[in-house]
Amino acid sequence: MQTSNATRLSQRVAELKPSGIRRFFDIVATMKDVISLGIGEPDFTTPKPILDAGIRSLQNGETHYTSNSGKMELRQGIADNLKKLYNVSYDPADEIIATVGVSEALYLAMTALLEAGDEVIIPTPCFVAYQAEVLLAGGVPVEIPARIENDFSVDPDDIRKAITPRTKIIFIGYPSNPTGAVAPLEVMNEIGKIAEEHNLIVLSDEIYDRLVYNFEHVCFPALSESLRQRTILLGGFSKGYAMTGWRIGYACAPADLMTGLLRVHQYTIMSAPTTAQDAAIEALNVGEPHVQEMVAEYDRRRRLLVDGLNRLGLTTFEPRGAFYAFPNIRASGMDDEAFAEALLREESVAVVPGNAFGPGGEGFVRACYATSYEQIEEALRRIERFMSRHG
Repeated sequence: MQTSNATRLSQRVAELKPSGIRRFFDIVATMKDVISLGIGEPDFTTPKPILDAGIRSLQNGETHYTSNSGKMELRQGIADNLKKLYNVSYDPADEIIATVGVSEALYLAMTALLEAGDEVIIPTPCFVAYQAEVLLAGGVPVEIPARIENDFSVDPDDIRKAITPRTKIIFIGYPSNPTGAVAPLEVMNEIGKIAEEHNLIVLSDEIYDRLVYNFEHVCFPALSESLRQRTILLGGFSKGYAMTGWRIGYACAPADLMTGLLRVHQYTIMSAPTTAQDAAIEALNVGEPHVQEMVAEYDRRRRLLVDGLNRLGLTTFEPRGAFYAFPNIRASGMDDEAFAEALLREESVAVVPGNAFGPGGEGFVRACYATSYEQIEEALRRIERFMSRHG
């Protein structure tokens, strides 16, 4: 008797849900004239000085492995940048590792830290990979809501209620994908107290740290040295420097935790791409004016999209970070899945159903403003026609 292919997979993999984002955009790929407010990727090309650095790296024959942890010049640059921006100190020798994007850094952290059955508290809505990486490492994701009443900033009391003897990690990601929410300093301080009281590790995904508007980003490990000692900081170059395709990120952690991440990294990846590392070094050296230019343009688009959605009756709180708006679509009379499918079918505008980001996203959709101002204007015209029929 022939064995089903499904039974050949591990139970952890077989039970993983397909990404709600990718499933939806498989449909988009078959259509024409679609305005995509979906994929969370800068529409800017990587700034030319950074591109040129990558080209020089190849032309100079930099095509070999680097240290497992990454080039020392890159790690030193990351350390210097974090010190300058947030006054938090990491030793580039044994507290920083260059990774293949933040996605690999997330995988390393979960694999290195979790025993079977360990629980990870995750506020939702959140990036689609968080729960999946916990499950792949044998852990148990414990979802708690980040509510619209709090502008999608997590309530520390919800974290307290979710803690059990199996809890090992509190996972936070601010600025948030998909909501654009930021976490105020008082909330971060309270999360820190909870972590210390219960001897928990904090995993802080800060990939959008440079994309904030009228807000000062709170770097979690910078809150105190005691919190730095129990935090793994995830960061990278994809969003702030428009370098998604280069696949270059990093993790920072106290040396005893970093030993575990590095051990997994050296057996799975070896080292981050050399060309991307050289481009990232240049980004840290000369990229700041380009970051500021992109942030100013994102802010202009943010105001257009958020104001436009509110005008159309799709209530949208003000996102203070990343490049996402997260409108409530209940005025349409549809759930988020039906809304996204109907908007795509009828008006060729692509957004992502909020339920793709966990139960906290139901009744909302994610609309990304990392596309041109003119495209957003046209998308709003199409959404206005759509709402005139369904509002």
